Amino acid sequence: MKKITFCVVALLQSFSIIAKEPTQQDPAQIMLMGVFHFANPQADTVKTKQINVMTPENQAYLKTLAKQISEYKPTVVLLEYNKKYQEQTQQEYTQYLQGQFTLKSNEIYQLGFRVAKHAGLSQVHLYDEQEVHWQSKPLFEYMAQHDTNTQKHFGAFIAQITQEMEHNQMTKSLKELLLISNSAEWDNLNKSLYFKTNHVGAGKGFEGADAAASWWHRNFRMYANIQQFAQPGERVLVIGGQGHTSIFKDFLKLDTERQAVDVTKYIK
Repeated sequence: MKKITFCVVALLQSFSIIAKEPTQQDPAQIMLMGVFHFANPQADTVKTKQINVMTPENQAYLKTLAKQISEYKPTVVLLEYNKKYQEQTQQEYTQYLQGQFTLKSNEIYQLGFRVAKHAGLSQVHLYDEQEVHWQSKPLFEYMAQHDTNTQKHFGAFIAQITQEMEHNQMTKSLKELLLISNSAEWDNLNKSLYFKTNHVGAGKGFEGADAAASWWHRNFRMYANIQQFAQPGERVLVIGGQGHTSIFKDFLKLDTERQAVDVTKYIK
């Protein structure tokens, strides 16, 4: 009986040791950093004049900010740029590490390269999706012919947002602008734009709903690229326009295999 009891106890202890050993790595952490495009190509619906990030004052701030963000200790830095330029961008980053590349004004350089270097990373990665775009042409054509009332209200909304954004760009500091680009208020404002025309063509051609769906389609693809890198144990920094990160935040809330990290504490 004693021998049997001893065997049972030993077996239970073995199971206890096995149970304490982790069966998988910690879930990936993702820190989304929304930005306005530092080198604005004027490709977005809302087009504004903006702050110059290359002034000595703003350059000093960006250097400090990159160092602060690197305290997150990212293992992967993802940049919103066409993936077909991955090799070229990696060559530029390697040159930057060697002191042979002058940073351009785009945020992928001003923040992405700087943070990656502080974090000791040898690579940066791109995640943008260019095959799917916002299919807005049928929407605007339909409104012009059949729904001028919505067209008028939508135009007034865009004008209001443009004015407010230009005012912010001309009156607020770079730090304040980045906090706005990561605020819940402006995230919601960004997404609400597509719902103001979602009803256009309802029950017929669904031009409004299809346009909105095409924008989410692009963002689903971009998020899939992020997921590809955000594997268990990784700490991922994602830098992108607020129009994208505002939607990624919703995706991340539903992604049970990944955890969100708030970037605003590093900006502050």
